[in-house]
Amino acid sequence: MLKQYNFSISTPGRGFVDMTSNIAALVAEADIVTGLCHVFLHHTSASLVIGENADPLVQKDLEAFMLRLIPDGDPLYTHVAEGHDDMPAHVRSILTQTFLVLPITNQRLALGTWQGIFLWEHRLRAYERKFTVTIHGVSV
Repeated sequence: MLKQYNFSISTPGRGFVDMTSNIAALVAEADIVTGLCHVFLHHTSASLVIGENADPLVQKDLEAFMLRLIPDGDPLYTHVAEGHDDMPAHVRSILTQTFLVLPITNQRLALGTWQGIFLWEHRLRAYERKFTVTIHGVSV
């Protein structure tokens, strides 16, 4: 069986948005016993990551690392029409990813104990981010 869903999430600006419950709800609704869940982000200045879901300091440290690696306003960039954070956001999304493939076992996402699914917003201002989730597998 194959099911597909579309939805959006609003971000408050740069940082992480936990979307584990959003994806888990779609998996539960799909009634897939064993399969795969593909999550696709329709943007080039944000990304998807599986990360630590227990300690928010992990997300703070990841953001600090990324800011050091890819600073806003670097004079290297010529694509600056949308602001000093735009080109760095594109670089960040390329170094991370814009899709995830997750296993489904016993009608649930098969995530590790401390794993969560996060939208990582790389722009400074708030955005509405769109997703397509495709779930494929053996149904109930």
